[in-house]
Amino acid sequence: MVGGVPYGVKLLSVVLVAAIAIFMLVPLMVVIGSSVSASEFLVFPPRGLSLRWYGEVLQSDAYLSAAKTSVQLALVTVVVSVAIGTSAAIALTMFRFPGGSFLSALFLSPLILPSLIFAIGLLMVFSAYADGPSFTGLVVGHVVITLPYVIRTVSAALADMDPHLDEASRMMGASWWQRYLLVILPQCRTGMAAGAFFVFNISFDDAVVALFMRAPDVETLPMRIYSSLEFSPDPSVAAVSTIMIGITIVLVLVLNRVFGLARIM
Repeated sequence: MVGGVPYGVKLLSVVLVAAIAIFMLVPLMVVIGSSVSASEFLVFPPRGLSLRWYGEVLQSDAYLSAAKTSVQLALVTVVVSVAIGTSAAIALTMFRFPGGSFLSALFLSPLILPSLIFAIGLLMVFSAYADGPSFTGLVVGHVVITLPYVIRTVSAALADMDPHLDEASRMMGASWWQRYLLVILPQCRTGMAAGAFFVFNISFDDAVVALFMRAPDVETLPMRIYSSLEFSPDPSVAAVSTIMIGITIVLVLVLNRVFGLARIM
């Protein structure tokens, strides 16, 4: 009979989990606390309490324009990445063909490729063969770095799919597009939703690719934050960062409400 887990191991596990939670949450608490400071400078603990800086952000043309660009960029990236990633995941999971392993490794390679190196290479390609940094270049860059997440989540969803469903639909005379739209895609929806969540957050928060592919008329919200930190570090930076944290929390709650986080995981 296997004995119970030693008390020391349980205690060590609790301490480790608590340390990780503190390590992750304390910086967020510092940012949120700094955002309600009445001081003219970015300080913590806050000197007085004020929501002034949230009003500054919501009335700032620079922040609102950058946020609009980031949302547009993230939405376009979600559409393109989910479309390509879902198709690639279905092909790599359900079919066996020469070069499949190579293509799988190629699609997942951005996970191990440093973002900085990729951003420099992307800048060189667009500078040599296009008109330099642009919104299109940002979309291409974000699709490349987010595609692996869609492929992994959709592949995981397909792994739980009953293989007899596709076979049954084929035996009943369903065409390839009917099988794809009515049988296979519905089985992918949780993976697609999880992938879309990761894609939106990664694209919305990305600063490395945006730094190198930044055009004069294209500025994302992370780049606006970095510019503010460089030239005028006031609590408005913490306020907009807190808003971004809030957006992520809302997306998680919506995802949990619609699909259920336990099912997605």
